[in-house]
Amino acid sequence: MIKNLEDFQLKSKRVIVRCDFNVPIDEKGNISDNYRIRKSLPTIDYLIKEKAKVIILTHFGDFEEKAGLSPVQKELSNLLKKEIKKTNDCVGKEVEKEIEAMKEGDVILLENVRKHKEEKENDLKFAKELSKLGDIFINDAFASSHRNHASIVGITNYLPSGAGFLLKKELAVLSKIMDNPWRPFGAIIGGVKFSTRINLIKNLINKADHILFGGEIANNILMAKGICVNKTWEGDKDSTSEIRKIDITSPKIHLPIDVVVSGDKKGESYVRSTGPGVVKKEEFLLDIGPETIRVFSDVLKDMKTIIWAGPLGLFEEPLFEKGTREIGERIARNHRAYKVAGGGDTVFSIFKFNLERGFDHISTGGGAMLSFLSGDKLPGIEALEKNGDKKS
Repeated sequence: MIKNLEDFQLKSKRVIVRCDFNVPIDEKGNISDNYRIRKSLPTIDYLIKEKAKVIILTHFGDFEEKAGLSPVQKELSNLLKKEIKKTNDCVGKEVEKEIEAMKEGDVILLENVRKHKEEKENDLKFAKELSKLGDIFINDAFASSHRNHASIVGITNYLPSGAGFLLKKELAVLSKIMDNPWRPFGAIIGGVKFSTRINLIKNLINKADHILFGGEIANNILMAKGICVNKTWEGDKDSTSEIRKIDITSPKIHLPIDVVVSGDKKGESYVRSTGPGVVKKEEFLLDIGPETIRVFSDVLKDMKTIIWAGPLGLFEEPLFEKGTREIGERIARNHRAYKVAGGGDTVFSIFKFNLERGFDHISTGGGAMLSFLSGDKLPGIEALEKNGDKKS
């Protein structure tokens, strides 16, 4: 059983909070989307009110980048309306000295944990060094909990551990959808290549009443099934095998009946709608067509639970945003349904088209959400279940 934040005596305690503040930065070095930071504020605010000493641990950037957290420090200070100190590392004597000087209610941000290669390796010596900085560990980084990393998994071996408010909400919402959804239950799967969604698709085919495919996922299926007769499928062996198992004649499976294509990905040559069977060899499939939007919309209006994972086309380009935008609007307007969305591009599209108020839950997790919905065990969650009762 996972302990909650409220299960701990927090006053004067040094509480290490693992957040996922891996947020996008614009050309000027400013944070362009602070959604993940905002969603962890309830946990941080609660710790401040309980007079804990709040030590925030996060990664930032890909493993190769090892970027610094100054933009996050600035954004967090603005959101909390208080000074947030930042250390130059996440372990070591200087960091220990800074934490020793903390007062009740103070917040300190440790530098990017991915500056150490031991993080990705889940090195237990590194995890123990991190644990020395605190009395309690709280995981509020659902978006990173599918990673078997030191600051997610290893650290729980050495400290009493529990879940922050964000992590608990993510687990509650996604568990409800998979274990006891209101029916009919519809799933929209779009976005990137089929190979990244194999387990998700297999799980949802068993659980959902309707599955709507769009984006590159739909393109892969249309090609592999020979519906796009002029396009060659170049997928891997596993993907090909799984696509062959999908019964596209099933009434629960919905593929595009028309698509928007162009001779280039900017639409500078031409843009046209056509049936998938007459797409030319040199053309790119960049959006679902108007008839598909109508059919998908008719299906979605009767759903009582909707999960959306992946855009339906190249929505970043205005000429190819219609499918993602209009289907997103249809979901948002279905006031009878419980609606959940997740994944980086999906969330970006929701905010781009101002649809966030139409969703009951927008997950902070991309890979973590997909792993959970696929039925996979998340290492970060398993670690809390195993080590939650550890004594300090």
